[in-house]
Amino acid sequence: MKLIALDLDGTTLNSNKEMTEETIRAIKRAQQQGHIVMALSGRPSFSINMELAKYGLECPVGGNNGTELYVDGKLVELTTLNLSQSQRIVNELEKEKMPYKISTDKRTFAHKDWLERFEKVVASGSVPKAHFEHKDYKMFTTPPHVYGQPFFDQPDEIVNKDSTVVKFLIIALDPEQRKRMQKKLGTIEELYVTSSSPFNIEVMHLNGHKGNGLKSMARYFNIPLEETVAIGDERNDIPMFNVAGLSIAMGNAEEEVQQHCDIVTLTNDENGVAHAIEKYILNDSYVG
Repeated sequence: MKLIALDLDGTTLNSNKEMTEETIRAIKRAQQQGHIVMALSGRPSFSINMELAKYGLECPVGGNNGTELYVDGKLVELTTLNLSQSQRIVNELEKEKMPYKISTDKRTFAHKDWLERFEKVVASGSVPKAHFEHKDYKMFTTPPHVYGQPFFDQPDEIVNKDSTVVKFLIIALDPEQRKRMQKKLGTIEELYVTSSSPFNIEVMHLNGHKGNGLKSMARYFNIPLEETVAIGDERNDIPMFNVAGLSIAMGNAEEEVQQHCDIVTLTNDENGVAHAIEKYILNDSYVG
């Protein structure tokens, strides 16, 4: 029995944000053979569950880069930022006036000025043309209310002693501002800072990454790490590549990401996940 961790966007979903019949069939075949297939994504868990439900799939879930782990709908592990960390992050974001969201154990909230801040940076002329053409630009820059995400007026409505913060999602379209923010975040202790596109920043606790999410889920199911498989396409997938027994990057992944994997499969528009499952798991043709 293997534990197979699948990223969603750019991996299991194609460029149209859809899961093909070939991919669904391969996942179900793996499950029928006794393997555990989990969705391990930067998305919050409720969004992952909604996506899986579209295709009739039932899987363990690792949301917000593995900071929240669910099995059969039950929370089995939660990795959170402490109050001091969250307050320092907010202070830096407010100085830069960047659009950002805060994910808690309940839901994701957006700053009331999210859209105003987003439109200001777009109008500044500092955004590279390539960002607008990126495959995930629309997903990350769609106004929060479209996703049903509520707004907060003041950050301390969300960041306080009674809240449970798991992740900050920052839109950083201006490359220079992105560098400044990453440098500032680097001064805060025990943070894990990553990205799932060239223009966002994701901030979790030091242990809040997909590598830890994969380890914890393997421990839950009593599966040795050498019997785990990770498939992804972005920088936030690298931590799970580093711990998985077999790491597989998508053909559409950037070169930097591909350098951290054992195997490169086809692209997400060529059913790369289905190809990898069929070839390296169901047929077990990989020899490490």
